[in-house]
Amino acid sequence: MSDYWLTAAETEALLLSLRVAGLAVIMALPFALVTALLLARKEFPGKAIVNGLVHLPLVLPPVVMGYLLLITFGTRAPLGAWLLETLGIRFSFSWTGAVLAAGIITFPFQVRAIRLALEAIDSGLEVAAETLGAGPLDRFATITLPLALPGVISGAITAFAASLGEFGAIITFVSNIPGETRTLPLAIYTAIQTPGGEVLAARLALVSIALAFGGLLLSEVAAKRVRRLSGR
Repeated sequence: MSDYWLTAAETEALLLSLRVAGLAVIMALPFALVTALLLARKEFPGKAIVNGLVHLPLVLPPVVMGYLLLITFGTRAPLGAWLLETLGIRFSFSWTGAVLAAGIITFPFQVRAIRLALEAIDSGLEVAAETLGAGPLDRFATITLPLALPGVISGAITAFAASLGEFGAIITFVSNIPGETRTLPLAIYTAIQTPGGEVLAARLALVSIALAFGGLLLSEVAAKRVRRLSGR
């Protein structure tokens, strides 16, 4: 039966991947929203540099991002050691570090989708609301956010799908520990390195492809549905 369906260890890797991807998106979303608002609505010195830094994870090798995380949040790094000793928070060689790595790597997906949605909003609507006495928070809650919601949802789902496939940054930062940091891509890598593991690797690869394709499809469907409900 194990040749045709997931074993307990494989199911564990799948569930860990889903948890890591979900938390990575949830934790990064507020920061992505603020960053997108800043880049879409504000002009300030160094904006191009900030934009470049935000999108840097898209062009850097994931292993480099994992290395940067390791020398920043590792238990022997100044910040990582302080977090561990002061707050009891450890990212390196822990599933929480996988969440951090996946969140940073997929952060640009959320920022870009939200920014494009914000830039597509007719600024006249917000100006009209302001002349009617609506404050900044009111305008954001009743106009900006609802109109940008398709971009928010699309970016979040795309980032979730991308997080499921993250490999380089996670294995560099938190290693490949069964039951702790071995996500689905790392389980595939382990199967490939194991003699006779071709069938297992193929099965896990099919699961990974199905999840990625399903996430992208869901992103399109959800964005279209939200646009339809909002009358856009």
